Amino acid sequence: MIFCVTNMKGKKTMELTSEQLTQFNRDGYIIFPELLNQKEIKILQSEVDRVSQIESEMVIREGEDETVKIMFRLHEDNGETASPAFRAAACSPRILGTAQQCLGDDNLYLHHSKLNMKSAIEGSAWPWHQDFHSWHLDGIKEPDMATMTVVLTEASPINGCMYVLPGSHQYGRSDPRWDDSTAYNLWVAKTSDMKKYFKEFPDPVPIIGGPGTAAIFHCNLLHASGHNLSSEDRWQIFFCFNKCANRPDTVDNPRPDFVRSTNWTPLRLSSNDSIIDHAKISTVY
Repeated sequence: MIFCVTNMKGKKTMELTSEQLTQFNRDGYIIFPELLNQKEIKILQSEVDRVSQIESEMVIREGEDETVKIMFRLHEDNGETASPAFRAAACSPRILGTAQQCLGDDNLYLHHSKLNMKSAIEGSAWPWHQDFHSWHLDGIKEPDMATMTVVLTEASPINGCMYVLPGSHQYGRSDPRWDDSTAYNLWVAKTSDMKKYFKEFPDPVPIIGGPGTAAIFHCNLLHASGHNLSSEDRWQIFFCFNKCANRPDTVDNPRPDFVRSTNWTPLRLSSNDSIIDHAKISTVY
C-alpha cells in the first residue's frame, strides 16, 4: 500500500511504508499494481505510437520490416524523441517520489530512459544480467541507482515478462560475460554463477499485470525476460535513476548521451495529474 501525503509546498507526494522500504533493501525490488491509471496509460501509449514514427538514432529498429525495438530519451524536454507526457511520468510523485525514497536522496537525475517494445512472436529474450555493470563502465562509481519500470501493455509469462531474482543485489556486482547471441547485445551473468544464485536465493518473481503495473528495482538486482510467444506486442518503459552526487566520471569513448546522460540537473516532482495535464495542453495546440 502507498500513502499519499502533502509536502510543505502543497504538492501530493507518495510515502512508502516501512515494510516496503525494508522489502526494497532486502529483496531489491517492489511491485506496484495499477500505479498509473488507464487514462494515463492511453496517453503514454499514444506517445509511443507518435515517437515510433520518428527517424532517429534514438529509435532502434530491427529486421527487414524495421520493427521498432527500443526508444531512448523520452524523458527530456528537448530533442527528437522528447515527450512531455513521458517527462511528466518520470517526474510524477508516484515514480520520481518512489525512487527518491528508495535511494534516500531527493536529488536524482535519469541516467537514461528507454522503452522496450518486444514484438509479437519474434520478440527476443534478455538473458540474466545486472544493469550496473554497464553503468559502472559509463564511469559511475557507486551502485546507488534504481530503475522504475511501468508496464504499458499486458505483461505475462507467455509474452516474455520480466523476472527478478529476489535478494541477488546483495552479492554486489558480479563478473559477467559479453553476450551477442540474441538481438540485445549486453553483459550477462555467467551460467555457472546463475546456477549458484538459484540455489541461494528465492525463486524468480515475474513482473506481471495489466497496463499501469510498475516495479522499482536495484541496479545490481539480477533480472531477465523471455521470448514473446504471444500474438501481441509487449511495451514497457524504464526510468533509470541515479543520485546527482553519483554522476559518472569522465571515461574514454563514452556512450551516446541518450544512454549515458550528461544532463545531471536534479529532477523536480511534478503534480500527480501532470501526465493528463500535458495531454490537455497538447490537445489545445
